Amino acid sequence: MTKKTSKQKEEEVVEEQTTSNENIEENQEVEKETQEQEEGDELSPEQKKIEELTGQVSDINDKYLRLTAEYDNYRKRTLKERMELTKSAGEGLLKGLLPVVDDFDRAISHLGEASDLDAVKEGIDLIYNKFQEFLKQNGVSEIEAVEKEFDTEFHEAITKIPAPTEEMKGKVIDCIEKGYMLNDKVMRFSKVVVGE
Repeated sequence: MTKKTSKQKEEEVVEEQTTSNENIEENQEVEKETQEQEEGDELSPEQKKIEELTGQVSDINDKYLRLTAEYDNYRKRTLKERMELTKSAGEGLLKGLLPVVDDFDRAISHLGEASDLDAVKEGIDLIYNKFQEFLKQNGVSEIEAVEKEFDTEFHEAITKIPAPTEEMKGKVIDCIEKGYMLNDKVMRFSKVVVGE
C-alpha cells in the first residue's frame, strides 16, 4: 500500500464534502418538490373559498333556470286555460236560453194555424215571462226608470222636454230603451226622456 500524501488526503476530504453537499442539495430539492406536490394537493384557503363559491353559484344558477322554466310552463298553462274559458264561458248561459228559443219555435209554427188572437198573446206572454225569469236567475235585473229621479249612474238622457207637472221636473218622463244591471254593475244604461 502506498502512503497517501496529505495533499491527496485533503483532496479526498474536499471531494467527500462536495459529494455530501451535493447529496444534501439533492435531498433538499426532492423535499421541495415533495412539499410543492403536497401543497398542490392541499389547496390554499383562498382557493378553497373560490371553489366553494363557484359551486354555490352553479347551484343557484341551476335553481334559477329551473324556476324560470316552471314559471314559463305555469304562464303557458294559465294562458291556455284562459283561452279555453273564454271560448266556453257563455256556454252555460246559452244553454239556458235554448228552452226559450224552443218555445219561440213552437209559437211561430202554430201562428199560421192559430185563429184565437188571445191565445197567441197569452203564449207570447208566457215565453216572455219565462225569459225574464231566466234573466233574474242569472243576476240580470231591469233598471226602474219611469217617474224616478234622473240619475246619471243608471240613466242616459236622450232629450229633455217640459215637465207636465211641477213634481216631474228632474224626473224621468219616458223610457226609450230599458237599462239592465248584472248583479250590482250596470250592463246598459236606460235611455230616457227627462222633464225640465
